[in-house]
Amino acid sequence: MVRFICVTALDAKRGIADDNGIPWHGKLPTDVKHYHQEIDGGVILMGYKTYLELSKPLPGRNIVASSQQRQLRPGFELVKDARDFLLNSKADVWNFGGAGLFASTFDLMTDLHLTQLEGDYHCTKFFPEFKDNFVLLTRSKPITENGITYRFEQWHRKTQDAAK
Repeated sequence: MVRFICVTALDAKRGIADDNGIPWHGKLPTDVKHYHQEIDGGVILMGYKTYLELSKPLPGRNIVASSQQRQLRPGFELVKDARDFLLNSKADVWNFGGAGLFASTFDLMTDLHLTQLEGDYHCTKFFPEFKDNFVLLTRSKPITENGITYRFEQWHRKTQDAAK
């Protein structure tokens, strides 16, 4: 079965970013290393704003979802319809967001790989509510870096009726 996996860090209020980007960006090196190991060589789906934040492609196939025709840097591929891309995928896909991409494809997600931060970072962009539809499979011990405490969590959809 093909899996669609959301990957994000979120604060205690499900915040993932503010108007200036990710408030904890560059402060969680263990988080970055952890997810690079997990996604290594996989298919990575991201929105255009997330693409703009990357200086180079991640290891694997980098897909950028945008309804507008855009010129992308080498190592990135454009798809106009993220849902259509997912529904026709023959491989697992790691959904890197941002908020708009998460919202528009969330019903298709089978798994969530979350970095759950303690505290409120006053975000203006949020991850969808998920706890009613997913079950927690694993939670790491707390990790503290640069004054930020967080845990890695893996969630799985309770029922397999994702619209696939």
